[in-house]
Amino acid sequence: MENVRTTPRTALWLMIAVIFVALNLRPSMAAVGPLLSGIRSDIALSFSLASLLTMLPVMAMGLAMLFGTNISQRFGEHRTVVMSLLIIGLATAARLFLDSAAELILSAVLAGVGIALIQALMPALIKSRFSNNVSLFMGLYVTSIMGGAAIAASFAPLVMTRTGSWRMGLAIWAALALLALLFWCAQRSAISTRTVSIPRQASFVGNSRAWLLAIFFGLGTASYTCVLAWLAPYYVEKGWSEHSAGLLLGFLTAMEVLSGLLAPALANRSRDKRLVLVVLLGLTTAGFCGLVLSPQHLSPQHLSLLWPCLLGLGIGGLFPMSLIVSLDHLDNPQRAGGLTAFVQGIGYLIAGVSPLLAGVIRDQLGSFEWAWWSLAAVMVLMMLIVLRFDPRHYADRMDGSGARR
Repeated sequence: MENVRTTPRTALWLMIAVIFVALNLRPSMAAVGPLLSGIRSDIALSFSLASLLTMLPVMAMGLAMLFGTNISQRFGEHRTVVMSLLIIGLATAARLFLDSAAELILSAVLAGVGIALIQALMPALIKSRFSNNVSLFMGLYVTSIMGGAAIAASFAPLVMTRTGSWRMGLAIWAALALLALLFWCAQRSAISTRTVSIPRQASFVGNSRAWLLAIFFGLGTASYTCVLAWLAPYYVEKGWSEHSAGLLLGFLTAMEVLSGLLAPALANRSRDKRLVLVVLLGLTTAGFCGLVLSPQHLSPQHLSLLWPCLLGLGIGGLFPMSLIVSLDHLDNPQRAGGLTAFVQGIGYLIAGVSPLLAGVIRDQLGSFEWAWWSLAAVMVLMMLIVLRFDPRHYADRMDGSGARR
């Protein structure tokens, strides 16, 4: 896909449509954690089994990224997003009628497939339509993803309380998919005739830099998925109500939204993104350490938002910055889209395992604290990886993968 000229008015409405689409990419997962105690009281779920509600959709996202990008080539941008939103909406609405853990997990996997198809398509679309401000618009897109998580985490417990049903707390987010469909379909004239030509991902399998970017993205996303799956249950174990824990997760994701906007905007001033990445990783490390070292702050009587704030600011900026650094490695939107699809595909497969590992740690050791320590160590490892992201060497590292095309 080459760069596409759009009028300011068309670009504005297209970005609004993208934002509404992005709001649908996390509620199916984010609503689960705050409602987990209610779900477990009705359906037999160990912490290890409950982790599959986050793990399997994330892994489905990874697989769909790797093997499903040809769908956008065949059907085009518009129809691919319409089909994906329908999958997400139907999978979410179906949760009103679930009676078993297997059905709940299946709904999560189906939603994950729909999410992946959209996430494989959007980076290339943004790079081609907003080529002069890729960092800014990627920040808006990724921030909207986290905004959807914040809305679902904050209000799912309220919906459960008002309706007396955790199923309604999970299913109500299908309304977001319907809203996004309306906005996206209104942009059909701007996008229906264009397709996203994403190359086969085999071209990146032999590239060591593509693998390093994928590992970096996967480790960073592992922190996000673990927090999404287990932070609310962790606080519930410390005496918080489901509603308070959900609001806390919503606050954390609100901090992610703030950081997701600010970090790319600051990084847009320079091609070298390493300083911003190190700061974000430092904030995340401090947040994980604080969860363990200051347990007294977890009680309702001593409400402290410091550690969730640090986690949100770190994780929130890390997510878009990982994709932006990947996009920066290649100038051609088609090739850059292929690289980000590869990075996300491998990365989500890595990240998908993390909630299961944390759940196993909780089942075996009776606490999530060793999971938080492990994630803090992972952040330190990522700081070492960041040192290798010198933009002066991007073209050499991607030689043979279209860097100069």
